[in-house]
Amino acid sequence: MSVPTMNLTTPALLFPAISLLLLAYTNRFIVLTQLIRHLHSQNQENLTEVVIRQISNLGLRITLIRRMQAMGVLSFLFCTLSMFLLFLDLVRAAEHVFGASIFLLVVSLLFSLYEILISTKAIEIELEDIQNHAVRQGRQLR
Repeated sequence: MSVPTMNLTTPALLFPAISLLLLAYTNRFIVLTQLIRHLHSQNQENLTEVVIRQISNLGLRITLIRRMQAMGVLSFLFCTLSMFLLFLDLVRAAEHVFGASIFLLVVSLLFSLYEILISTKAIEIELEDIQNHAVRQGRQLR
């Protein structure tokens, strides 16, 4: 049984996936920066506990998105480098670099998963605040 060798199309298959992933990460980053700016302008004088908790959550999410983007960009660069190494007929080196590219992509996706899990915490904070507000008004939420 022969071991298949890598050719230029192998790393090229990851290009669209990585590009779309980076676009999705950038969109998440833009939405978060807009939300932070909105929270800042709306609550500059009156920082409630809920707003402080939200800002803390958003800060962590921004950090994670920055790491997601960095790992995605490095994955893209390594993927490109593996194509260049294949072009130079350095197949073994290209395979190792491509493996590193896939590893970086997985790390990026793990950061993304963690960021998604944290984003649900932001919703929970909002729901908790709504429930507390309803209780203060003497209403019961179902």
